[in-house]
Amino acid sequence: MNGGDEGAGRAARSRRADARRNEETLLDAAAEVFVTSGVEAPVRDIAAKAGVGVGTIYRHFPTRADLIIAVYRHQVEACAEAGPALLASSATPHAALARWIDLFVDFLVTKHGLAAVLQSGDTGFDTLHAYFLDRLVPVCAQLLDAAVAAGEIRSDVDALVLMHGVGNLCIGAERDTRYDARRMVELLIAGLRQPHLT
Repeated sequence: MNGGDEGAGRAARSRRADARRNEETLLDAAAEVFVTSGVEAPVRDIAAKAGVGVGTIYRHFPTRADLIIAVYRHQVEACAEAGPALLASSATPHAALARWIDLFVDFLVTKHGLAAVLQSGDTGFDTLHAYFLDRLVPVCAQLLDAAVAAGEIRSDVDALVLMHGVGNLCIGAERDTRYDARRMVELLIAGLRQPHLT
């Protein structure tokens, strides 16, 4: 490969990286707008939050369903990737688990905002729940296993059951503004500790 080809290759990779960053910015902005204003929020609000034109959003996501699916998948991936990173950077596995569950709660808040749309019968949404389970249950299990191995939590906790429990605790926040789902989830995670560590 000559110098010109190498330069063209670097430029193409740089453009792809820029496009990925721009798409991630759009998806993060859309998720924030969905949480505060619902999934039917005007596209112009998402564009303003992301600092782009409306046309840019439609170029990436031709339909609202495309955008919703992309937001959901983006958030699942962010949550999945955070697990190993938190395990590597936290003081203890239990601390990593607590921080990951906090991110999972943030994801669930957005997911609950999408719930009605996800159950709308649109076939594009059918595979999302399986995708969610396939990506996140193993991450939660890895964090639980590490905390068990460190002697920090009891050993009889199933990842899927824990995630269901956290999800159920988050549901109440939609109906009662005084309900503090995050505090309830903190109590649940604290309750996993071995008796000698509480």
